[in-house]
Amino acid sequence: MTEQTLRSPWQEVLDKVRLWARVNSPWAIHYNSGSCNGCDIEIVATLTPRYDLERFGVKLEGSPRHADVLICTGPVTRQSRERLLRIYHQMPEPKFVVAVGSCGLSGGVFHGLYNIAGGIDEVLPVDVFIPGCPPRPEAIIYGLVQLLEGLRGREPSPEVKEMLRQAAKEERP
Repeated sequence: MTEQTLRSPWQEVLDKVRLWARVNSPWAIHYNSGSCNGCDIEIVATLTPRYDLERFGVKLEGSPRHADVLICTGPVTRQSRERLLRIYHQMPEPKFVVAVGSCGLSGGVFHGLYNIAGGIDEVLPVDVFIPGCPPRPEAIIYGLVQLLEGLRGREPSPEVKEMLRQAAKEERP
C-alpha cells in the first residue's frame, strides 16, 4: 500500500508529461486507399507555408511505427484493405484515425462499385471525419485541431459539434 501511494504522484506527473508530448507533437502518416488524389493535394497544401500545419506540432512521418495519427483518404478498395489494416496495426498505442473527404467518409462517388469495401469507418475505428470533395485545407486543419483538443480532454462546443454533424450529413449520399 505504501509503495502505491509513493508511486502515484510520480505516475501522475509522468501521465501529464505523456499527454503534453502527445498533444504538442503528434506525428501523422498519410495513406491513400484509392482516391482520385484531390484530397491528397489538399493534405499536402496544409503543409505548405500558407497554411502551415506544423505550427500545431503536426509532423508528416513516413513510417507507421513512429506515427500517432493515420490520415486516410479515399474509399477502401478490396486491394488496399489489408495494407490499411497492416499500417494501422503497426502504429503504436494510442493511435488515432482521421478520415478525409467524401470518399473516406462513405465511399463518395465510388460507393456501390464492385471493388469498394466502403468508407474508412467500415475497416478502422475513425476518430475524426473531415467532409468535403475535396475538403479545403482549412477544414483539414480544423479537424486535426479538434482531434488535439479531444486529446487534451476538452470537448468541442455544442455549436461546433452541430456544425460538423450537418456538414457530414450534407456530404453523405
